[in-house]
Amino acid sequence: MTVLVDPPLWPRHGKLWSHLVSDASLEELHAFAASAGIPVRAFDLDHYDVPDDLRDRLVELGAEPVGSRDLIRRLRASGLRIRARDRHPAGR
Repeated sequence: MTVLVDPPLWPRHGKLWSHLVSDASLEELHAFAASAGIPVRAFDLDHYDVPDDLRDRLVELGAEPVGSRDLIRRLRASGLRIRARDRHPAGR
């Protein structure tokens, strides 16, 4: 079981953001995020959005730094990936 974090590449709200995922379970992901002080509101169905200034701390706490492609590949392989088309169903 591993928690993964990709590089901060995603701009939003004047910051760059990374994704934090688990390649094993959402329970592991939520527990890690809670221990790092990441608020539940940062969770987006299969990952947490984390600001670039938090990434080094997450690695210190045990998150494995990986490239974005590797993060997605491993998330898909885990069966936890929520596809973009399934994120926001029509009418919502």
